Amino acid sequence: MKNILITGGAGFIGSNFINYILDKRDDYNIVNIDKLTYAGNLENLIPSQNKKNYKFIHGDIINTELINYLFEKYELQYVINFAAESHVDRSILSSKEFVVTNVLGTNCILDVARKYKVKKFLQVSTDEVYGSLGKDGLFTEKTPLSPNSPYSSSKASADMLAIANYHTYELPMVITRCSNNYGPYQFPEKLIPLMIINSIHDKKLPVYGNGKNVRDWIFVTDHCQAIELAFEKGINGEVYNVGASTEMENIEIVKLILNYLKKSESLIEYVTDRLGHDRRYAIDSSKISNTLGWEPKYSFEDAIIKTIDWYLSNKDWWNRIITGEYLQYYQKQYKN
Repeated sequence: MKNILITGGAGFIGSNFINYILDKRDDYNIVNIDKLTYAGNLENLIPSQNKKNYKFIHGDIINTELINYLFEKYELQYVINFAAESHVDRSILSSKEFVVTNVLGTNCILDVARKYKVKKFLQVSTDEVYGSLGKDGLFTEKTPLSPNSPYSSSKASADMLAIANYHTYELPMVITRCSNNYGPYQFPEKLIPLMIINSIHDKKLPVYGNGKNVRDWIFVTDHCQAIELAFEKGINGEVYNVGASTEMENIEIVKLILNYLKKSESLIEYVTDRLGHDRRYAIDSSKISNTLGWEPKYSFEDAIIKTIDWYLSNKDWWNRIITGEYLQYYQKQYKN
């Protein structure tokens, strides 16, 4: 059995990973710590909550005393660090929370992981640390880091701390850097769920600038499979880029959603562009493909429909999020 601390496991990607991995394997004991801020939702984890090899802890990764206690109590041997503030717009409005969680929180986890001599530390990162591409080219693992937002800067800082722990202290560590995820349980402020929900309600769909910004989209389950491979087989000290080679302009995504839901494109509303908005991201995944055997299994055409249908079938879930009902419940439940 592998005793694994998963941080931020009530968020979008973390919860999808926990559900995916516990459905597939019985050799993982997972302790999931999450602060349950606005984007953390225990309802995401209903498929896993009653499993004997799963334990949820409400807490903050910057709480060193708590992290030490968890390592002692559960004899933790591994860490997969999902915990992060991740929304670029929020980081532009206020960067403090991003520095505290993404930088100081990661540093705390690394310090404790080193103290207890973990066997593997996996840092889940983002392609946004590379900055913005022109019309041509792809991000490789050797692309210099050039983050352009407070969010991506905080993630780049966390990556550098992880790498420093490997080189300085020989902490067994790998990093994955993934392109834009989509799928079930994604918080409604992100592009795809926001456009789906607004379309359902016949509300305006705000599109930054001219909508021509390009992202490389990957279904969240494909990302989870890549994380599992990097965790199991990744070489210490290495970075693995993860992307599905599905480049699309934001406006293409919006129109596809409107078309599937049989809504008018008149709902599109172009708004003032985001400050420092990166023009294009695109990932070269050949390293993880060639060395670990990972390939995306879901086509964008199939997975985007699967995603839209999930939101259509789970209106209660996102209504509770929009109204703040779920957050009020957690705040009351965990107030002590």
